[in-house]
Amino acid sequence: MLTIYSDDHHLHHGRCELMDGQLMPCFEMPSRADHVLQRVKDRELGPVRAPHDFGLAPLARVHSQAYLDFFKGAWERWTVFGQEGDLLPYTWPARTLRQVLPTSLHGQLGYYSFDGGAPITAGTWQAAYSAAQVALTAQQAIQTGAPAAFALCRPPGHHAASDLMGGYCYLNNAAIAAQAFLDQGHEKVAILDVDYHHGNGTQSIFYERRDALFTSIHGHPEAEFPFFLGYADELGEGAGEGFNFNYPLPAGSGWESWSAALDQACREIERYGADILVVSLGVDTFKDDPISQFKLDSPDYLAMGARIARLGRPTLFVMEGGYAVEEIGINAVNVLEGFEEAAQ
Repeated sequence: MLTIYSDDHHLHHGRCELMDGQLMPCFEMPSRADHVLQRVKDRELGPVRAPHDFGLAPLARVHSQAYLDFFKGAWERWTVFGQEGDLLPYTWPARTLRQVLPTSLHGQLGYYSFDGGAPITAGTWQAAYSAAQVALTAQQAIQTGAPAAFALCRPPGHHAASDLMGGYCYLNNAAIAAQAFLDQGHEKVAILDVDYHHGNGTQSIFYERRDALFTSIHGHPEAEFPFFLGYADELGEGAGEGFNFNYPLPAGSGWESWSAALDQACREIERYGADILVVSLGVDTFKDDPISQFKLDSPDYLAMGARIARLGRPTLFVMEGGYAVEEIGINAVNVLEGFEEAAQ
């Protein structure tokens, strides 16, 4: 399987995130992608190539131009104040406040963020931009005939909405790739999100559309981030009604219940008749992940890949979460190897 990877992800290394009432070292760190890349090479999964640059236009098909302009220019505006620390929001337009866009940097940062887990550093824009190009290059490989490809993206993307960053995510790599497939002639794209945390950004982008089916298996938002999306009764709206399926599971869920949810999601994908599949590949469902509560073990990821392969669709895997850094490479590549073995 072809892997697309950019070393630019090292440009983004946040010093801290706001969690549990304190500023903590970021769980989302460069070594995550480094471990996955090394495992890809150790297992001889296939060639590893650098991304092409498709420019900003495919990003603007998913994200608003105002948001892209803000994100691209935020660090330069921050340095004008003589600041060197990470740029993090400290206020948000919550329910009782107006949804207006202030002129100040801090006001705009709160407007375009939904949490304190997406620090902007000097290299964050370039890292996120390159991650989107990684996804687009892998998408292009499938578009031109490859049966599957792996976009080793970092930072991840599935929490990023059209004009909102958060949850370590800035640009929605999976949604950008899915939209590229649609723009290049596909009529039905399915997105399967297997990350522990609900892909709220991806859901919101496609929630009122029927040309993309969104399915997600995740920790129940009653108790798990992002808390405010991911319930089972969220089925889409307008033209998108009936094209959104969430499978929230309680903490402690293991392979038996998780795989049953996967079977349900796969049946919806088959019923939909998708001609392309995009997988948001988070492996923070692992039993030893430091910020997640599922109990999957490394061999389960082989079975996960095999079940996805039985869908028989050209498949783009896009790297999302996973914070048990030592095991992230094993688990991510197990999915890819399980997929390849079953697809033969």
